[in-house]
Amino acid sequence: MLLGTGGYLPETILTNAQLTETIDTTDEWIVERTGIRERRIAAPHETASSMAEIAAREALEAAGLAPNAVDLIIVGTATPDRIFPSTACLLQQRLDIRHCAAFDVQAACSGFIFALSIADQYIRSGNAKHVLVVGSELNSRLVDWSDRSTCILFGDGAGAAVLGAAREPGIFSTHINSDGQYKDLLYVSNPTNSRGEINESPYIKMQGNEVFKIAVNTLEHIVDETLDANGFVQSDIDWLVPHQANIRIIAATARKLKMPMEQVVVTLERQGNTSAASIPLALNEAIRDGRIRRGQILLMEAFGAGFAWGSALIRY
Repeated sequence: MLLGTGGYLPETILTNAQLTETIDTTDEWIVERTGIRERRIAAPHETASSMAEIAAREALEAAGLAPNAVDLIIVGTATPDRIFPSTACLLQQRLDIRHCAAFDVQAACSGFIFALSIADQYIRSGNAKHVLVVGSELNSRLVDWSDRSTCILFGDGAGAAVLGAAREPGIFSTHINSDGQYKDLLYVSNPTNSRGEINESPYIKMQGNEVFKIAVNTLEHIVDETLDANGFVQSDIDWLVPHQANIRIIAATARKLKMPMEQVVVTLERQGNTSAASIPLALNEAIRDGRIRRGQILLMEAFGAGFAWGSALIRY
């Protein structure tokens, strides 16, 4: 079950108005196409692990657990501190947790859902009692700030959740999928090739229209898959907690569920797309402001580069 959540957003706010000073765009154009008005940008000293630590400590406090009660750490990130060791290992060191496994999951914007799915399997099998699951991203360092199609979208932040074993599972099911045939529609190149030479610009490349179309169709299918797997109908869902990529994609999923937007947790306007951090950040916000209450049914879903997508149906 979900024991506690936490989140962290950097202090610096980058507004649409500020972006118009450096690129050819307008606030109205950005809001109409994406729903985004501002995003957070990490300070130079901040890293995926430093942001993850703040979110993780908040989640542990909410769960009433000391760090040493954690026996598995999984971090979803596409912007790790180092190629190796993993950001999860660096977070483990920051939390002074010893003698537990810690590893990263790289599924781009679906990273938190993939990590949550793995955590659920560990708990169900009895191989873990308390699992710390984190999504942490510094997307601003992967953005070409002269590329209007991508720089308007992304922000930085970290969200965390602590899962624990319970008599009745809080996670009904998770569903994860990938399809590598779409690898060139949304990607970041490795900046060096095997000989260590500069190969390609290390910034986000995206064919936005194609990604949008596939995302909408894919998320519609995974909603059906998730409900059918658990014998649920649309009206059983209290809250949709989606990946915060684009307000039009979010609205399409809500229509599929026949849910009013009042039952959808949306943080996109103020945070932009924080990739693997977006779902745990949205979840944490809605729990802490009282919208999401114990006993309610939540559907979480995400779609990202790979393509990789997934969902989780849980009772909070």
